[in-house]
Amino acid sequence: MSYQDNCAKDVKIAYIGGGSRGWAWTLMKDLAKAEDVSGSVYLYDIDFEAAKNNETIGNRIEMGEWKYVAAPTIGEALTGADFVIVSILPGTFDEMESDVHAPEKYDVYQPVGDTTGPGGFFRSLRTVPMMQEIARAVREFCPKAWVINYTNPMAVCVHALYKEFPEIKAFGCCHEVFGTQKLLAQAFNEFKGEDEISLEHGEDDYTKKVCVNVIGVNHFTWLTSARYKNYDLFPIYTDFARKYHKTGYVRDLPENWMNNAFKSAARVRLDLFLKYGYIAAAGDRHLVEFMDKEDYLYDPANVRQWSFGLTTVAWRKNDLKERLEKSKRLLSGEEKFEIKASGEEGVRQIRALLGLGNLVTNVNLPNYGQIPNLPLGTVVETNAAFRNDSVQPVCAGEIPAEIYPLISRIAEENNETVEVAFARDLKQGYEVFAKGHLLKTLNDEQKRELFATMYENTKEYLTEYKA
Repeated sequence: MSYQDNCAKDVKIAYIGGGSRGWAWTLMKDLAKAEDVSGSVYLYDIDFEAAKNNETIGNRIEMGEWKYVAAPTIGEALTGADFVIVSILPGTFDEMESDVHAPEKYDVYQPVGDTTGPGGFFRSLRTVPMMQEIARAVREFCPKAWVINYTNPMAVCVHALYKEFPEIKAFGCCHEVFGTQKLLAQAFNEFKGEDEISLEHGEDDYTKKVCVNVIGVNHFTWLTSARYKNYDLFPIYTDFARKYHKTGYVRDLPENWMNNAFKSAARVRLDLFLKYGYIAAAGDRHLVEFMDKEDYLYDPANVRQWSFGLTTVAWRKNDLKERLEKSKRLLSGEEKFEIKASGEEGVRQIRALLGLGNLVTNVNLPNYGQIPNLPLGTVVETNAAFRNDSVQPVCAGEIPAEIYPLISRIAEENNETVEVAFARDLKQGYEVFAKGHLLKTLNDEQKRELFATMYENTKEYLTEYKA
């Protein structure tokens, strides 16, 4: 890596999961638009052919000065890396199908199933050994590199990286807060329209103009303050919530949006704000999984009433087929790779760490005291300041009493899950699984049946665990 004329050159990025047809393509687009950074991206994936395909796709991009290389081994990808991006699927969509749908036999519904609840727990058991392996490889081949994790369950993954390699320089990125910053901008534009906030992505977009204090754990983040210029946005959001609490905020949503399981009318976010006085800052699909079943997940009809969707794994499998077809078109030249800003912050973070500007944004890091009333070492989500080779968490303050019981129980669950996964102990694992808040309506026999079923469905990835 070298510097010249306020540009960073010969930067090496290692991408673990480099055969991705989602996050990898997003990175390519954002790197192409970063005029002050250039170098190489080494793509490592257990599916080497997928990595080779992305090598071809990436090297056809005409913008930017980046070389893409499919690496046959993780060591080749990591050696000399300045940055490591981790974006992997722990298992296949068959395992995810069990995570999400096996609990439905017991009327336990999960719109996502990748972070908390029974689905998040079993995904954690599969993911932690993979994260340990990655952490060991980073320690061996590039111990000074910055590691950027996109894999869920986010908090568990970041915790596992640090537990395996305490000196690792890792953080976890999630875009959920950005959606709530956009909702705040929309609320401001509606009630204070004389000074509208642009909703387009750019270097100075709403994620930088709407300044928020982020506190909580990943996918269950909250805002304890929100400002735009000299405006306190909480009173504006209060009026907004009262106006749209019953109907939902559907402006700018596409026609037939309820048929898209990833869309929502923000009714849950607005309801939680009116109940607790603080702004829930993730998408409705994630937020509901951290609440008790009877709040929003009683049954599919109740889900629809709250204007969000249950994402079926069948949909995800079909989406993968479509992305594989798109990959073929990109490889053949039938389709041109479209370059546009993604709204993600990975490349912004890389630029800041290279000394090409400062950045404050929300990330997942171990708790060094940024949230004083959660245990030290717990992976939490707050703002952090990015500067040249430095990420410093911003003190978010104590979690307010109104929402502390909700957040603290999830933090405890995450910590216990990591301990179980490191111990590879299924007996201890069942005890943590059975305490899950989404399973409170099940009796012990039902919990044991569900645990056994989900283990049987995913045991190919749990061979290191002992009963």
